[in-house]
Amino acid sequence: MTEELPNDAGQGLWLACVEQLSQDLPEQQFNTWIKPLVATVTEDFSKVTVYVANRFKLDWIRAQYAGRISGLLEDLYGQPVTLELALAHRESVVRTYVRPYQAERSTPSEAPTLLPSGSSVEEAPVPAFRNRLNSALTFETLVEGTANRMARSAAMHVAGSPGHLYNPLFIYGGVGLGKTHLVHAVGNQLLKDKPDAKILYIHAEQFVSDVVKAYQRRTFDEFKERYHSLDLLLIDDVQFFANKDRTQEEFFNAFEALLAKKSHIVMTSDTYPKGLTNIHERLVSRFDSGLTVAIEPPELEMRVAILINKARAENAEMPEEVAFFVAKNVRSNVRELEGALRKILAYSRFNQKEVSIQLAREALRDLLSIQNRQISVENIQKTVADYYKIKVADMYSKKRPASIARPRQIAMYLAKELTQKSLPEIGELFGGRDHTTVLHAVRKISAERQQLTELNQQLHVLEQTLKG
Repeated sequence: MTEELPNDAGQGLWLACVEQLSQDLPEQQFNTWIKPLVATVTEDFSKVTVYVANRFKLDWIRAQYAGRISGLLEDLYGQPVTLELALAHRESVVRTYVRPYQAERSTPSEAPTLLPSGSSVEEAPVPAFRNRLNSALTFETLVEGTANRMARSAAMHVAGSPGHLYNPLFIYGGVGLGKTHLVHAVGNQLLKDKPDAKILYIHAEQFVSDVVKAYQRRTFDEFKERYHSLDLLLIDDVQFFANKDRTQEEFFNAFEALLAKKSHIVMTSDTYPKGLTNIHERLVSRFDSGLTVAIEPPELEMRVAILINKARAENAEMPEEVAFFVAKNVRSNVRELEGALRKILAYSRFNQKEVSIQLAREALRDLLSIQNRQISVENIQKTVADYYKIKVADMYSKKRPASIARPRQIAMYLAKELTQKSLPEIGELFGGRDHTTVLHAVRKISAERQQLTELNQQLHVLEQTLKG
């Protein structure tokens, strides 16, 4: 019988697979079906056995996810890997399993425990209060750049002087840009300075769930005591309150109660307050009453720094030229950068090769193939022209009215951000324009993006459309 690897030796391949799934699947699906799984890996990496809690879940995972998991394992290892699904029924599994995946969005205390079937365990008493903070997410571990400098500065001010300026602090930006890291950093810093502070980090979906439970169990006194007595409330993704009238009502009440007692509220969203849909106007006005700051997609140098720092955190070294190669090809967000890094490190380890540009190319071949297929200057021109309701031919023409010149500059900016084309190449594709014209457009739109909320939102929409 082939020996099953203990925790340290086998977890790299499995965790790299799970990390990729965390990016590919909607968060709710991932948390429900993938996150609780544990696995063992044979010594030669030829077989991965995934243990599932019960027969219903096993059948569902086999039908919905087994093919994808098997394909990812093979891509990461570079050779065929047999996937086996099994019920968690052996005592030995508890001792040898590869630990469950823990993303930044959960705390270590929430990881599931695997027990042999038929066993039972008396639940440990629930602590009177859990702050749900991830202690690893601090200001020290957050890479700073122009993309997050203002948001980081505001967050540090809140952590150092809660209840005063910037209340509430509203942070918005696309997926995976570090909003969650930043709000955890606020909580961890305040907890370090004031260990007795009552702090709660929560996702908006959990607040919705707590409202529902309070209604079902008629425990609104406990609900209000929990939320209205906080010193600091950190809440992620408030756009999830959309169309939930009773939840919005309860959050409004909690919001007012916390401000009245000079407690601080920090919120995140995928859009700025006035861009939220199906949220009561009085709640939107409260969101907008403090300070609203954006986190942008990280610039090239910041992406390089993130990769090098994350690699060191994994006890690995990433050569600078490899970091630049990856950073130029993975542009959208920090989460995708981390996923790319884990793929490269896993591929390096399992194939016993040093990290190099060629190895990174092999490890990320699927990602690079998709990008090369989807994003071209021509595609950008068409997408921007459609969005601003002008003709594609206007992108190449010499016409200069603002209704045409502005979209043309935006298209040039996106071409520089989302493709590998040089400034002269981009200029040629825009009707033979000089590279200095392209550079002016890129600098102009980049600067205005930092200042104009409406332009920033338009660029977010265009980027997501182009990335599919």
